[in-house]
Amino acid sequence: MAKNLKKTVRREYTKTDVKELRAHSKAKTPVVKIAKAMKRTEASLRQKAMSLGMPLGHVR
Repeated sequence: MAKNLKKTVRREYTKTDVKELRAHSKAKTPVVKIAKAMKRTEASLRQKAMSLGMPLGHVR
């Protein structure tokens, strides 16, 4: 059995988090940098952006 399992901790997105995410979206900041700045996973950020109906990251 695996004994070093991390417990998943979910944090709600606050109004300031959403505001920051919108600013990064407008600036076309790469998702990797946003993830490190906001201390969230790339997948979490992409899901939230999709639910808000906005693009995220740099598009080639």
